[in-house]
Amino acid sequence: MPQREFSSHFAPGDFVRHPERPEWGLGRIQSAHGARLTATFENAGKQSINAEAISLVRIEPPEAE
Repeated sequence: MPQREFSSHFAPGDFVRHPERPEWGLGRIQSAHGARLTATFENAGKQSINAEAISLVRIEPPEAE
């Protein structure tokens, strides 16, 4: 059975928060390749996220500042 293509709808530069890790603070997407996202968070540094397992919350830039 062919594997389906997953699109996370995130792009480099997007601001995000991890719903299960609020202590990580504000994050910014560095790369997005299918379901694999890399984001840098204020208090957790660079993290690799599987967007199929974790639904990051997009934050609009004005709220992020």
